[in-house]
Amino acid sequence: MKKILSVFLIVILLLPTFVLYTQAEEVPFDLSCASAVLMEARTGKILYEKNAEKALPPASVTKVMTLLLVMEAVASGKVSWDDTVSVSEHAASMGGSQIYLKVGETMPLSDMVKSVVIASANDAAVALAEHVSGSEEAFVAKMNARAAELSMTSTHFENTNGLDDTVQNHVTSARDIAIMSRELIKHPRILEYSSTWMDTIRDGAFTLANTNRLVRFYPGATGLKTGSTAKAKFCISATAERNGVSLIAVIMGAETRDVRNAEAKKLLDYGFAGYGVYRDDARTLPTLPVDGGMKDTVSLSLTPFSVALPKEKLAAVEAVVELPMRLCAPLAIGDKVGRVVYTLDGETIGETPITVSERVDKISFLEILRRLLGAFSFS
Repeated sequence: MKKILSVFLIVILLLPTFVLYTQAEEVPFDLSCASAVLMEARTGKILYEKNAEKALPPASVTKVMTLLLVMEAVASGKVSWDDTVSVSEHAASMGGSQIYLKVGETMPLSDMVKSVVIASANDAAVALAEHVSGSEEAFVAKMNARAAELSMTSTHFENTNGLDDTVQNHVTSARDIAIMSRELIKHPRILEYSSTWMDTIRDGAFTLANTNRLVRFYPGATGLKTGSTAKAKFCISATAERNGVSLIAVIMGAETRDVRNAEAKKLLDYGFAGYGVYRDDARTLPTLPVDGGMKDTVSLSLTPFSVALPKEKLAAVEAVVELPMRLCAPLAIGDKVGRVVYTLDGETIGETPITVSERVDKISFLEILRRLLGAFSFS
């Protein structure tokens, strides 16, 4: 009976703390849309979700994946920003948002990408796909393969631009959109374009206006992609950054453009108001003594760590460094020799490795002999 009473008293004492923490995590609103996700971009942590896994038509938000594959092709050297992209009959036939490409017209790849990012040009999206993969069909196959690599489990693409009049199963989810958006914004040039309100192509003859009004009216907005069709209604993947906190807000199936934008702003406001990022990337580490090495000590490196948390919890994170007293040669750059473990309220929230930052070869017999002779001669 005494044990039962003790447990009961402990629960009563802990209950206020538990309730306060739960209330801090509660979302003080509901969203008027089919699904939504708020993600902290650097860590990938989901801060809010509504029907996050539901597969829905994404309209032009599809182009996030199209742009990701193009950017990865540029990064790998397969294509170049200076490439000349030719327009096929198929690309020129695209309706909806477009830059009115003509069959046989050529344009620098950089202008094609700019047109997709800023003006959501359907024709430019197809032209880019054909340039990278030879055909839209081959490119779409790569889109689906990349989605699988990123664990986008609710996604299936049938085209590069999101036009859905003739597709059968062109869908993705709010969670999957956040995942591919996070991957895309790792390429800085995308945010350079997506944060631009107005620009031109064709030597200034054609004006591009950003379809994402948040870029102009929401403080800290950096992009990323809007979309709307009769099937998809109004969708957006909106990125923004303030005080080092980077957020991705995804809205799918809103009834109007204004509702879509208002709900995205609501998510971003919630994220910036309530969350911060704990970072550990400037910690000073000791050198460790090395036995049997060409050097007596070795310097260490910390892999940067970050995690999104409620602001009131940031100062409560504890970091424990775990390192051996000594190391043994040989050691190669990147060898893991320890770790830092991060806890919050007694629970582990992550860890990051500590590695060797310089090579230390094992000492040879001849080197030992040389040092002994040197010491003997000195004496």
